[in-house]
Amino acid sequence: MDLRKWGALGGALAFLTLASSAGAQANIKAAVADPSRPAADTERDAARKPAETLAFAKVHTGETVLEIAPGGGYFTRLLAKAVGPTGHVYSVTPPQFAKAVTAIAAEPGYSNVTVVDRSAMASVPKVDLVFTAQNYHDLHLPAANLDVPALDKSWYDQLKPGGLFVIVDHVAATGAPVAETANALHRIDPAAVRKEVEAAGFKFDGEANFLRNPADNHTLKVFDPAIRGHTDQFVFRFKKP
Repeated sequence: MDLRKWGALGGALAFLTLASSAGAQANIKAAVADPSRPAADTERDAARKPAETLAFAKVHTGETVLEIAPGGGYFTRLLAKAVGPTGHVYSVTPPQFAKAVTAIAAEPGYSNVTVVDRSAMASVPKVDLVFTAQNYHDLHLPAANLDVPALDKSWYDQLKPGGLFVIVDHVAATGAPVAETANALHRIDPAAVRKEVEAAGFKFDGEANFLRNPADNHTLKVFDPAIRGHTDQFVFRFKKP
């Protein structure tokens, strides 16, 4: 199967589904359509499906979001526009990886973005949503040397009651060792993620399939040209009771 054709078809079907759904909030539509978004971001929309993702995360105007490991800031821009000037996005990233989101926070129209180092989490208020896309597996890299269960618990504590935790990531084979696949393939077993997050106190609140790709056999590194941009991805939503 041609993965690129599958991705384009999946994107078209998902767009039609979203367009006919009552869940397609005006704030999300406006965030995706924002003309200030760089072309490098909008060109990735067909594969990353931002409207569907933000709708699944139930992002509303005025909310406060804790974004974990924002990378280049693709979702930082979208979240900032979706929550609007009365909301706020706290992007948590180590200083050595903060250049891209720091630049976004300095742009006109993104004054509601604050870049935060993990060591300064005490400065962040309680939030409505904790969000991370394609980077949860990185927490398990041996070089990161992180206590991931403790981090999950800290994000649980950071949420308001009823708040949501949404994770998007690349699928690894069922039962595959987490540290091994995170390091070698930049993937993670969804079942392992669910078990780990629920152990922190979260309740599973739903799963979306708009980023699934049955043509991905889960053996290739996500940066391999044969699969890059078209990996099989899970989208989980958890809730703090």
